[in-house]
Amino acid sequence: MTTPTHRILSLGAGVQSTTLLLLAVEGRIARFDAAVFADTSWEPTAVYRHLDRLIGIAERAGIEVVRVSTGDIRADALDPEHRFASMPLFTLGPNGERGMARRQCTSEYKIKPIKAEVRRRLGYPHPTRVPAGVRADVAIGISLDEIGRARDSDVGYMRNVFPLLDLGWRRTDCLRFLAEHGLGDTPKSSCVACPFHDDRFWAGWKADSPQEWADAVAFDTAVRNGSARANAAGRPLRGEFFLHRQRVPLGEVVLRPRPQPDVPGCGPWTCPHPDPPRQDGRGEAG
Repeated sequence: MTTPTHRILSLGAGVQSTTLLLLAVEGRIARFDAAVFADTSWEPTAVYRHLDRLIGIAERAGIEVVRVSTGDIRADALDPEHRFASMPLFTLGPNGERGMARRQCTSEYKIKPIKAEVRRRLGYPHPTRVPAGVRADVAIGISLDEIGRARDSDVGYMRNVFPLLDLGWRRTDCLRFLAEHGLGDTPKSSCVACPFHDDRFWAGWKADSPQEWADAVAFDTAVRNGSARANAAGRPLRGEFFLHRQRVPLGEVVLRPRPQPDVPGCGPWTCPHPDPPRQDGRGEAG
């Protein structure tokens, strides 16, 4: 059996991946050579504050935290010169057809840069072929209540491992563990303008984070007619894009926050939402 030469943590800076980092720091699971944070450049301020806190904790334990990126998801979406890796935006067709754009953002801005970093650490950056038998273990923060999302890697040079499953821990165990370590305020990792935010999330931002709410409202307006690149090329979407499932401008939505079960944020391999059915609107992905 191939012995991995590196042990990497996929650090989304949410509840489960933060728990894995602390468990490694305490020696309760095998230590990591590095923790890799894939930065979309548009995470909430609270996530970046938490990441800075984790960097200090990890570095004191001798674990390197690496930030990797393939670009700024917000700037790229609004740049007519840049390919738009589409978000799962809600769509409204010209005859009232309701759908969702396909989700490419997780693959482009989360998974792709982590794979590139793993290749670099193995000594075989793209496009160099990674020889058979050269492999890194990548730890992913999936807990027992989410076991259905635990999957093997799609590349031979990475093996996905799930320490929380080995421990039999659920998300509630992680929350309790973080609270015991003074990190009970660990935020959920997600882009500022993620269409999967529910009304409770949007209402909280509208009340408590006016700048991020304003940024999301502005972005919602800017992508109404599809990607900037497609529009510049004369291939606009046949219909409209929206951040909110009501398919009205975000600033005009009547928010109805209600109690919701606690769900994880968006990690590279751990988005809790299924891929939407693919839509055929022109200009969708630019």
